[in-house]
Amino acid sequence: MAPLKLKTPPQAPPVFTATPTSVVEDTKKFIDVSRKLTDDIVAKVKEQDASFEKVVLPMAHDENRQGLVAHILGFYQSVSTDQELRDASTEAEKMMDDFSIEASMREDVYKLVDAALRKGDKLDPESQRLLEKEHKGYIRNGLNIPAGPKRDRFKEIKKRLSQLSIIFQKNLNEEKGGLWLTPEELNGVPEDVLSGLKKEEGKYWLTFKYPDLFPTLKYGTNSATRQKVFISNENKCNQNVPLFREAVLLRDEAARLLGYPNHAAFKIEDKMAKTTKTVDDFLGDLRSRLSDGGVAEIKTLKEMKKKDLESRNEKFDDRYYLWDHRFYDRMMEEQDYSLDQQLISEYFPLQTTIQGMLQIFEELFGLVFVEITGSDRDAISPSGKGNDIVWHDEVQVFSVWDDEGEGSGFVGYLYLDLFPRQGKYGHAANFNLQPGFIMENGTRRYPATALVCNFSKPTPKKPSLLKHDEVTTLFHELGHGIHDLVSRTTYSRFHGTNTVRDFVEAPSQMLENWCWTPSQLKSLSHHYSSLSPEYLEAWKEQAGPTNSIQQPEEKIPDDLISKLIKTKNLNGALFNLRQLHFGLFDMFIHEPESHEALEQVKISEKYNGLRKELCHLDGPEVFGQGDNWGNGQATFGHLMGGYDAGYYGYLSSQVYSTDMFYSVFKANPMNATEGRRYRHTVLEKGGSQEEMKTLVQFLGREPRPDAFYEELGLKN
Repeated sequence: MAPLKLKTPPQAPPVFTATPTSVVEDTKKFIDVSRKLTDDIVAKVKEQDASFEKVVLPMAHDENRQGLVAHILGFYQSVSTDQELRDASTEAEKMMDDFSIEASMREDVYKLVDAALRKGDKLDPESQRLLEKEHKGYIRNGLNIPAGPKRDRFKEIKKRLSQLSIIFQKNLNEEKGGLWLTPEELNGVPEDVLSGLKKEEGKYWLTFKYPDLFPTLKYGTNSATRQKVFISNENKCNQNVPLFREAVLLRDEAARLLGYPNHAAFKIEDKMAKTTKTVDDFLGDLRSRLSDGGVAEIKTLKEMKKKDLESRNEKFDDRYYLWDHRFYDRMMEEQDYSLDQQLISEYFPLQTTIQGMLQIFEELFGLVFVEITGSDRDAISPSGKGNDIVWHDEVQVFSVWDDEGEGSGFVGYLYLDLFPRQGKYGHAANFNLQPGFIMENGTRRYPATALVCNFSKPTPKKPSLLKHDEVTTLFHELGHGIHDLVSRTTYSRFHGTNTVRDFVEAPSQMLENWCWTPSQLKSLSHHYSSLSPEYLEAWKEQAGPTNSIQQPEEKIPDDLISKLIKTKNLNGALFNLRQLHFGLFDMFIHEPESHEALEQVKISEKYNGLRKELCHLDGPEVFGQGDNWGNGQATFGHLMGGYDAGYYGYLSSQVYSTDMFYSVFKANPMNATEGRRYRHTVLEKGGSQEEMKTLVQFLGREPRPDAFYEELGLKN
């Protein structure tokens, strides 16, 4: 707990009091301010007088100020319960994107930036990086295309792509689908899940939200139900199918207008990989290494399926389906490793797990987290009303500080929005609400960051309990949040997770290793029956006669930890082949031989066919339906939300994350000296320098893939 004197932050938290009208008006207002500032620069500065201080620095300060407002205006669409406010937020994002496109294609400004770069003034490294990135940004936004119809077309494409991305994500956020299913159809699904479902006329309404979907696919004994749920989920947002196709075609057209052979070449040029060949070689090598393992894993799983069906007098057709995998993967954990994920979840109540995770970050990075509740919220709210500093009453907010060893200073605000609700972003992600940067007067502006997740809600008899994969997800997203909080950059452009996409996941992926470390699993755990007398009674009621069973230990037992760790890479080839499927599909659609060839691609059929080819999991195509039975590419936002020609980054950044963990932390994950070195060498830098330089500074050498392949059980 922080000393009392730390409890009044030097900067008030943001407020979330917007109305649909104010969101639109505030957006127009700051766009007008930014446009006037740029117009004034163009009017006052001649090319021969252009410099970083006169041209780029004022725009950078404006970008910093914009971030304090813009991120929150666009955030409401992902979290608000008010449909009109979500719609206004979507409209605001469209306005901001349109303005950004206009600004990034101003030739009059580009000429001044170009002159400032050619002037060659001696700048500090981060300012030099900003100047070079700004200059390159204008070129990548079409200013190397001669003025006229082609440049106009490029601008038109950019605006349309922005619209498509916004509509696509809105469709996902607003998705309300589900299935009415009988208790018999949901046989095997845990009672905890069923008790949270809407029920009418003897049937349950199963949504496609994660807390409903995954347990059904994992525990539902009825194969026909799993099939129905799986296929329906793959078709839950079919209105996104034409949007996705249009975006892929427009990206390719835009890249060719810029002189690139395809969209992937355009996107990857600016990342760590630099070339499509580097990415293709990496994915191809990984495919060849994983392929045999995937086939062997399926052979074992098919045997398990055969025995299971025979034990229930059901016919086995010698196939292993897409909707089988979560079910039999879970069964293998239970039967071959004596591992019960439901039992493990009892040791990870959401709130105590969060407290444990924050404590790890406190010890490792020299931080202190203070939850702000009750009257303390009123005290720090600019309006005096505590409700104004959160967007929903379920949201938790923390002030974050350096500990005494790090100087006891303020770090920023952390928000946790953990449960599903209608209209909310449906996955798990970290959102920057306000960036950190150095203000014009030289003082520091502190960041605010939010974790938006979808864990199961507490019930009257149980708190929210996390499966181990959810513990890992939470730790991963908190890792992004910490990256966002401890970053120390001059400009918001480079703050926190604003790194290249094929590095951004590495810091959080590295922290996932703590969820597989015995000492940390022990420290994170806290059996829910020991939280309160009421929970103890509820546990006894579920466990059976109290005279025949003892209350569990408060901390997870060593034998359970041991069993869990043995499953770390269970069916790991299939898991990584799934990631490889996304990465190879992404590259396929963004690296066509020609635009005409891309126009002929049947995207959904390619998505499904490639998955079958890679993972050897059967789908409805075996019933004569062909590969056009589902539209999985339309159901997740990555390839429309910034990971286009970049999904490979989830795999390539694991090379870096595993190297960092094995080299520095594996022997002692709670080495505070190394933790602080990692904080200052890697996390603080954000994107303010080349990411490879950051890695080399931390590792003391170039990164190597050896640990990555060792972790996967593959020979290098």
